[in-house]
Amino acid sequence: MMKTATAPRTFVERFRSDVLTGLSRPQKAMPAKYFYDDAGSRWFDRICELPEYYPTRTELGIMREHAAAMAACCGSEALILELGAGSLTKVRLLLKELDRPAGFVPVDVSGTHLRAASKDLQREFPNLDIRTVTADFTAPFPIPHLPARKRVAYVPGSTIGNFEVAEADALLKRIAVMVGPGGGLLLGVDLVKPTAVLQAAYNDSAGVTAAFNKNLLARMNRELDADFDLDAFEHRAFFNAKLSRIEMHLRSTVNQTVTVAGQAIRFAEHETIHTENSHKYDFEELAVRAERCGLRLTQNWTDPKRWFGVGYFEAVRIAGLRIEG
Repeated sequence: MMKTATAPRTFVERFRSDVLTGLSRPQKAMPAKYFYDDAGSRWFDRICELPEYYPTRTELGIMREHAAAMAACCGSEALILELGAGSLTKVRLLLKELDRPAGFVPVDVSGTHLRAASKDLQREFPNLDIRTVTADFTAPFPIPHLPARKRVAYVPGSTIGNFEVAEADALLKRIAVMVGPGGGLLLGVDLVKPTAVLQAAYNDSAGVTAAFNKNLLARMNRELDADFDLDAFEHRAFFNAKLSRIEMHLRSTVNQTVTVAGQAIRFAEHETIHTENSHKYDFEELAVRAERCGLRLTQNWTDPKRWFGVGYFEAVRIAGLRIEG
């Protein structure tokens, strides 16, 4: 029953444009979504298994304990759209509890990784209609038509934390329109916690997060004819308390010039590429923002330490809320 759709937009052209735009800024930067090619997705799967990386195991614990309550919020015959689907580990716990789901649409930029994970999921749920979509979920993408009582977007893993505030709000508005009034959003959120715990999670002793970060340079070498020397950059991750976020950077260890897609990019010694943010939230602040975006928090669940949370938001009508595209 598994079918595949691909968003009709040239990925390489968008990748090249985003890279060259990001590397031309005073603070060089890259959208975090480009971490997740097939190699990057495999590196991230390894990160999720690290002892220092608390989010995955903590969120899985919440899902194991509360998946039935989350499924009750979704209701019967719901169409589940997982945005940034990855390895489809957590959604299994939700799918087992759902009452007659109308279907499951996992959306991810890494098509090969997504299709392999979806095949495994199909064997576990042979009667579930699975329609994979290879796309960047922050832009418009085709949603397979499957009759359902309502749509529920599932965004696990604190993906929302990777976006700047304005970008996160734009995504919440897009989701509200995507699911429609009465639809829902099941959202994973990394919560504020001690700085030492946060910094350890992004600076693991095995160097896996550093390899994940540097794979972004390797991807540009593979796909954009770049000539980055990975040994001439080092991984840096730290907590920015003022902005309540972990920042990941790649720092040049020497003065150097790199060619990317035929363009020369100069790096001063110690100059960085800002590769990722991971914002840390509290539910009260997020609930206020989400309601302005057309999503009302109705229930939330956390672990005993309140390190991570999962919230269910119901889409509501807001006068004047329009999303272009």
